[in-house]
Amino acid sequence: MTATARERIEMRVSPEVKSLAERAAAAMGCSSLTEFVTGLIREHAPNILAKQTTIELTNAQFDNFLAVCNDQTLQPSKILLKAAKRLDREGY
Repeated sequence: MTATARERIEMRVSPEVKSLAERAAAAMGCSSLTEFVTGLIREHAPNILAKQTTIELTNAQFDNFLAVCNDQTLQPSKILLKAAKRLDREGY
């Protein structure tokens, strides 16, 4: 069997925070604080990251976005062109 690499996270918290975490871990049936914290990370981190990478628009906003994208008479500003070049350099 291949050994799984383990990383370590060290934290310093107040006694009140530790007690609160221990009580919550016990209430959830976790065998340790590690299991409790790991569960919280697995549950919440994907949603947090998704919010950072997702743009939500109303139908009206999306329709306006498409109209602007399809408008052949509009030209990008110097600032927008500079931003696009930077993104290209960074590999996006």
